Amino acid sequence: MGTDSGGYLGYRLYRNCWLNCYLRSILELTKDGCGQDNTQEWARLGSPSPQKASTPIPHPCVFQRELKEQLQALQDSEREHTEALQLLKRQLAETKSSTKSLRTTIGEAFERLHRLLRERQKAMLEELEADTARTLTDIEQKVQRYSQQLRKVQEGAQILQERLAETDRHTFLAGVASLSERLKGKIHETNLTYEDFPTSKYTGPLQYTIWKSLFQDIHPVPAALTLDPGTAHQRLILSDDCTIVAYGNLHPQPLQDSPKRFDVEVSVLGSEAFSSGVHYWEVVVAEKTQWVIGLAHEAASRKGSIQIQPSRGFYCIVMHDGNQYSACTEPWTRLNVRDKLDKVGVFLDYDQGLLIFYNADDMSWLYTFREKFPGKLCSYFSPGQSHANGKNVQPLRINTVRI
Repeated sequence: MGTDSGGYLGYRLYRNCWLNCYLRSILELTKDGCGQDNTQEWARLGSPSPQKASTPIPHPCVFQRELKEQLQALQDSEREHTEALQLLKRQLAETKSSTKSLRTTIGEAFERLHRLLRERQKAMLEELEADTARTLTDIEQKVQRYSQQLRKVQEGAQILQERLAETDRHTFLAGVASLSERLKGKIHETNLTYEDFPTSKYTGPLQYTIWKSLFQDIHPVPAALTLDPGTAHQRLILSDDCTIVAYGNLHPQPLQDSPKRFDVEVSVLGSEAFSSGVHYWEVVVAEKTQWVIGLAHEAASRKGSIQIQPSRGFYCIVMHDGNQYSACTEPWTRLNVRDKLDKVGVFLDYDQGLLIFYNADDMSWLYTFREKFPGKLCSYFSPGQSHANGKNVQPLRINTVRI
């Protein structure tokens, strides 16, 4: 099989070389388009001259045009390959640079946690030593006091035993009168009070206790966002604390219209606008079949039917068709979600132009928008319309972690 294949390839190469030489010779013979008799040259090439050939030879312009077209195609391909290589080299450099930066970021994040843990460990050990010293001092003082009292009690007991051992009646009675004075200060009530050493302070769910103490130093953590009632569509119902929004099947609420309020899209914005910094929040989306969450430009239109996409000032992901998830790009980008989402995390690094969505239950990545954000941004929520058959009636809820 190898020998036959090699012979065939050799034949192909020979034929192509001969054909290229043949074509080049034809072009040389006819390149000026003149009518010179080149019969001998044609004979050398093993082909009759154009004047004697039974089949007419195409005009040189035909060959030139075809070769120019092939040359143009090769030049186009060369340019495209050059551009592709430049892009790949740029991506290679950017990937190496990003990896170096990310290594630093990851290292700093873990080092901060390590430092916080070491500080908590040191503080807890110092507190343990202080509790131990205080408890030991209290016990030692009580030991000293009760030892002194014990000696006096023992002295009193010996006095009484000596008196009781007196056999002479007159001597016994004579000594009774002085007993009260001799026993003075010899009798003590114990009244021992003892506080247990606070072992439970350092046991129990120790890791959870430490985690809770770290929480105040971790940034960012799920923010306690609230919804802005002034932006809510009139069919949306907000909780009293403005952290829950649901679609109401009742008649629209008699709310005053304003430029801030959505009048077609059943949406509401968060009350806080972001123009810098790092922020993170979580939204509970469990048991729903439709929703849209993300960010919106503060200046984005809120009137009429709105296309939720970056060019319109919206950076969102959506649940649709009951069990499908997409990023609201142009066109939509289908998300690879294995299990139904119960809680979505939204991370914004305004200065870096990053908006990242996570499955907040395991912090697995969902989608990233990379944009140069113009102006202030607000969190965006749309619970979608609920249905008479009971689908999508659950609200959206901002998940606030209280420690």
